[in-house]
Amino acid sequence: MATASPSSQPAAPSSRNPVALRLYKILGANFDDEGTRQALKTVSELYGPSSTVHPTARKPAKPSTDSESDEDEEQDTSAAQNTFANTFLGSANVPGDTAARARKHLRRDVENKLTEASHKFLKAFGEVDQIQLDILQEHVATMRMHCDEAESHLEETNESCKSLLERAGSLRQERQDIATKQSIVMLFLSRFTLTDEETEILTSRDVQVGRRFFDIMDKTGGIRQDCQVLMAGEDGPTQIGLDIMSSTSSNLEQAYEKIFRWCSFEFRQMGRETQVEVSPTMREAVTRLRQRQEFLSEALAFLSHSRQTVLLNAFMNALTHGGPGGLPRPIELHAHDPMRYIGDMLAWIHQTIAAEREFLESLFDVKSDMRMVGSVRKFGKNEEEEWIQELMDAAMSKVSVPLKVRVQQTIRSQESSIVSFKIANLLQFYMLTMHRTIGEDALLSQTLNEITDVAYKSFFDSTAAHGKALLGVALDLDGLEVIPPLAIQDHGQVLREIVVVYESSLLEDESPEQQAAGAKQIIDSMVDPAVEMCLTASEEKRKLRQRWDYRVFVLNCLTYIKSVIEPYMFTKEKQEVIDKLIDERVEDLVYDHYQNLTRDAGLYEAFAVCFNHTSGEPMSRIPATEPEALQTALHQFSVWLSDIGVVHSPRLARLTIQSLNNRVHHAALERLANSYQRLCEEVKKPSNRYEAAATLLGSERPFGQVRLLWQIFGLQDQEGA
Repeated sequence: MATASPSSQPAAPSSRNPVALRLYKILGANFDDEGTRQALKTVSELYGPSSTVHPTARKPAKPSTDSESDEDEEQDTSAAQNTFANTFLGSANVPGDTAARARKHLRRDVENKLTEASHKFLKAFGEVDQIQLDILQEHVATMRMHCDEAESHLEETNESCKSLLERAGSLRQERQDIATKQSIVMLFLSRFTLTDEETEILTSRDVQVGRRFFDIMDKTGGIRQDCQVLMAGEDGPTQIGLDIMSSTSSNLEQAYEKIFRWCSFEFRQMGRETQVEVSPTMREAVTRLRQRQEFLSEALAFLSHSRQTVLLNAFMNALTHGGPGGLPRPIELHAHDPMRYIGDMLAWIHQTIAAEREFLESLFDVKSDMRMVGSVRKFGKNEEEEWIQELMDAAMSKVSVPLKVRVQQTIRSQESSIVSFKIANLLQFYMLTMHRTIGEDALLSQTLNEITDVAYKSFFDSTAAHGKALLGVALDLDGLEVIPPLAIQDHGQVLREIVVVYESSLLEDESPEQQAAGAKQIIDSMVDPAVEMCLTASEEKRKLRQRWDYRVFVLNCLTYIKSVIEPYMFTKEKQEVIDKLIDERVEDLVYDHYQNLTRDAGLYEAFAVCFNHTSGEPMSRIPATEPEALQTALHQFSVWLSDIGVVHSPRLARLTIQSLNNRVHHAALERLANSYQRLCEEVKKPSNRYEAAATLLGSERPFGQVRLLWQIFGLQDQEGA
């Protein structure tokens, strides 16, 4: 059996309740609609408690005449008022009566309301009389007639003014054309000409040179460049182009003349102060004058002359008056100290040159090359560098004269060769510095070259005189002293100070070859006289038959001179010369010492026979090498080996250099050992006819063993070598 659907089931009793249905309908209504809200408002006004006329109390309207309708309307009004009053009073206290009446009579009441409103409109329009409408129509007709007359007059006026309007239009067009041409002409003039004010700034002497002046010059140059277009037409240069080029050329020439006059005046003013600063205007003016080399050359001539004067005055003030307030003190107060006197003058010049170059670099707007002090300046080939060098050279030209005079006077007054060399070395340092700073061709550099040559000439003259005096010193040739004489020692102290000064003056970028070349003449002038004196004195001692003394003496003198210059690399060449002389004298001394040792050892005659022996006669038959004599000599030699003279020679103790002492003694002992070996070999030869040669040699130390003798002498290393 099929189940019934929910829609087919009977509605619940509550859904058929009219009140519930009405509530659902009211609650489901949308009161947001403006029409609905307006309708409800109208109903509330129609049936509200404040209504004075009940809508149901009105009677239906009937057609009638005007008077009748008025009377009926008044009667209806009063009747309605009475009926409404009665009804309201009778039913005011009945709940829901108003709503019931509204539901019952709403349509009729609305229609009555509309009818009432229609009567009001009819009454209002009834007041408008037909006569008044006719009057209005007459006025409208009159206005139309007047408008037609005005239109006809307007057409006549237009016909009469047509030619005038055409003329005015043509004039208006001409005015527009003229305005366009005028604007074009104004643009052309503003582009290709200068205003009176700009011309005044460019040419007048009363207007100062400044940024505005340079801007106008740039504008004039731009006009000339743009004017090239006007000059390059197919028909050749135009007259306007020629006129513009002529006027701008005249203005530019006057502008350059103005810059020249202004720069000349400013350059003259720069002669009043030593330290000056270059303004941007001055820098720009000099840059502009490069376009007119003749103006720039003449203006820089004024600058050169003024700088010469101011630097000369400043140098003289530094010499005699000192700085502001007396500090620093006048340079000439230190004239008694030649090094400080000359050094202060050269330092002032070096500082002034640095300031002058900085000033000129700023004037020509040249960027600094960040050169380190003392390093070589790389001189460019550009025009600015040439101007700077020329102006610096000219500015220092007058200073060179008093500097040269004072330095030469100081040099000539010196007697000490050390002071002369210090002055020469100081001058050479500043000379090289100036060469690297302002160039070798500058007048100041040439002046320093001259006074440096004078200083070195004075030094070499002093050393030559000192060398002659050294050679003329009378030595005590009969004395037993073999140390360097006092004159040599004093000369060595002077030489030591000179090489110290020379070493302190060396530049870091100089090669060892350059250092040695610079020192060669100085070392030769100081060392050669001392060496010559030593050799001469040793020869004099030799003539007095003091052979040992003169050899030790010359070695002591030569080693002393070498010790003075030995710490310095730039004296290596001279050290080699002295070493060669020492080696020659050492060989002679070694031979003499060997002879003395063989005599002390008792083997002198035996060695002489051994080395001079011929094969004609056996050595055993020669008296000096007979077995008995040889036995005695070997015994004396054995005794001598125990003496202290084997290890240390008192005679060589007078050598001042211990290494030289050992060298000579060991060389002599080595010769002695070789001679002993030769003697042993000769004794062992059968041709010399020694009976029991081994017994003869082995009876005394070193028992015919040469190796043992080398050990006794401490020469095992030499033997191995």
